[in-house]
Amino acid sequence: MKTCFKVTLLIFLAFLTLQSCDDMDDGYPSSTIETNDFIWKGLNLYYLWQADVPNLADKRFANQADLNSFLQQYEKPEDLFNALRVDKSIDRFSWIVSDYLTLEGQLQGTTKNNGMEYGLYYKSANSSVIFGFVSYIIPNSDASTKDIKRGDIFYGVNGTQLTDKNYKDLFLNSENYNLNLADYNNGAITPNGKTVSLTKTTLAENPIFINKVIETGGHKIGYLMYNGFYPSYDTQLNTTFSSLKSKGVTDLVLDLRYNSGGSIESATRLASMITGQFTGKVFSKERWNDKINSYFESEDPTSLINLFTNTVGSTPLNSLNLTKVYILTTKSTASASELVINGLKPYITVVQIGDMTTGKNVGSITIYDSPTFGKKNRNPNHRYAMQPIVLKIVNADGFGDYLNGLTPTYTLKENLANLGELGNSTEPLLSTAIGKITGTAKMVKTTQGKTFPYFKDAKSIIKQNQMYIDKVPAGLLKSLE
Repeated sequence: MKTCFKVTLLIFLAFLTLQSCDDMDDGYPSSTIETNDFIWKGLNLYYLWQADVPNLADKRFANQADLNSFLQQYEKPEDLFNALRVDKSIDRFSWIVSDYLTLEGQLQGTTKNNGMEYGLYYKSANSSVIFGFVSYIIPNSDASTKDIKRGDIFYGVNGTQLTDKNYKDLFLNSENYNLNLADYNNGAITPNGKTVSLTKTTLAENPIFINKVIETGGHKIGYLMYNGFYPSYDTQLNTTFSSLKSKGVTDLVLDLRYNSGGSIESATRLASMITGQFTGKVFSKERWNDKINSYFESEDPTSLINLFTNTVGSTPLNSLNLTKVYILTTKSTASASELVINGLKPYITVVQIGDMTTGKNVGSITIYDSPTFGKKNRNPNHRYAMQPIVLKIVNADGFGDYLNGLTPTYTLKENLANLGELGNSTEPLLSTAIGKITGTAKMVKTTQGKTFPYFKDAKSIIKQNQMYIDKVPAGLLKSLE
């Protein structure tokens, strides 16, 4: 099976590149056909649902010329990419960009950003009108210098009311905009005539937002608000755990309420820092499409398994060896954050407090236009790259079916009437966790005031709600060279 599959894969890839992509009708842009060719071949090889898309079938096209005729139907690479996806109710997260430099920055937490993180909500269940509230302000950003803070409410941009149809244009198509503010009065969102002018800059967000120890009831409770799984901050995260450990924390509250995900490797490291006693055991397992999975099972089966670790690179991890952890969640908690929760459950007690999570149990990888679909020898004629879903992920018990989100142990939704200050022991979600740790909260507080239907958050709008692997396992890359 090993040799047969490897040869079949290589022959198939070679077959598709026998003829030049320039064999096309006169007048069709060569740069577009090159890009479209890369999109089809990358999705044919890696896409998790490749077998469910007839136009991605291995035998769909007789030769390169036949493939080119199909590709010429799509003038925009984005149109081809979307045409080759399964129904969006199944694949909610695959995406493509015209500049991979932007994509690479986003996956590391660097974006064009004014520093205002926010959530968007419908004013009512049957309305297209939406409004937002500020969830937090990123330090050293433009917003951090303006009169705007957590809990502030806005209804429009540049005088235009936000709806679920225009929000992307209003937020994404301008480097500068005026945010139209509103007041919250007994469930009503009322414009107040105030505006705040915000400007986007290139901003690197440090995901370690709050790190402190709360001493109460004979407990030393570590509180960590962690807002993104960005690998470049893993060493700093390890240092943070060193500080928590040196202070003798007895308990940990991990606040992932606004963490929309990131690197699977970073999630594995965080779970290992929380524990420490499970090094070498299975944290999570990956399932790719049948074609790729067969290769891994034959050639490199360990590539399908993510193990608890005790290092960041060559640096030892600082682990707390906990047997219970308290994790705060909202509808914005997604992907790699959900992986941490689900991956820890077979080993320790996970007390989840807050709202239902997003429900993203699938992961992606960056695919470039190169002979191996990696960064090496990328096509210099364009900067398109894809971030398609390539794998489903489960925990050590084989569980990964949480498309509707992970259910809290104790449900407590954030509410505009009482958001509280992040990191303050009186903030409702953190207060509930402290009460459960110390035994002073027998009952969980109910959400006070009106609740609104959730729509989106700032990170999901710019596609930062990803769970991804940093690169294709080396064995597969070598087979493509």
